[in-house]
Amino acid sequence: MKMKGDRTVLRIEHLTKTYGNKRAVDDLSLYIAPGEICGFIGHNGAGKTTTIKAVCGILGFDSGEIYIGGKSVKSEPLECKRHIAYIPDNPDLYDFLPGIKYLNFIADIYDVGAKEREERIREYAELFELTADLAQPIAAYSHGMKQKLALISALIHEPKFMVLDEPFVGLDPKASRAVKNIMREKCGRGDAVFFSTHVLEVAEKLCDKVAIIKDGRLVAYGNMDDVRGDSSLEAVFFDLAEGAADD
Repeated sequence: MKMKGDRTVLRIEHLTKTYGNKRAVDDLSLYIAPGEICGFIGHNGAGKTTTIKAVCGILGFDSGEIYIGGKSVKSEPLECKRHIAYIPDNPDLYDFLPGIKYLNFIADIYDVGAKEREERIREYAELFELTADLAQPIAAYSHGMKQKLALISALIHEPKFMVLDEPFVGLDPKASRAVKNIMREKCGRGDAVFFSTHVLEVAEKLCDKVAIIKDGRLVAYGNMDDVRGDSSLEAVFFDLAEGAADD
């Protein structure tokens, strides 16, 4: 049940998702407050992507509840999606479109005004050094360029909540740094970020909270300092998650 006066950006309550006889996510609960970056850590096959897709309303689930800004993903999916930016680990873009037309298409979906979209596209294209390539078809883009375009498209409607699955894969160091800065700037304004990563050093430096998942169940969750203690995130992760099944 949603808590009265709930001010969380994300609240997951007892999420369970099964595939046949396999319980991919098992009674998972966590929350993210405004201004927080939460890292989601686990081996391949641990349940990270399943959880992320359920949060974004892409994947149904068997039991539990997910709330975005106090609204249920089950009963108010469109309202939840208005406030989310989701970037998968391998963005599926429209290759036949030039980059600029794709960005305008996304801006149309979110009803972003002409002036706002122009300013944001210019700002982020310059930041990610993609301005000169926006007229080219996406099919001509490298993996890293597609990742940058996906990031721009996710930011164009100024989402309050960013959900990213391995966001740093394929990005050059300069772009990775830009993404980290954007995360921090957004959270400084009261937004929130939930992202999965295998790069534990990045999570340790960037995140306020961390959730470690093994075989579909949370084995650690809380503020980074509390979870890490006097050790490192890497040491804690391998202590807790060693032996989880890989894909």
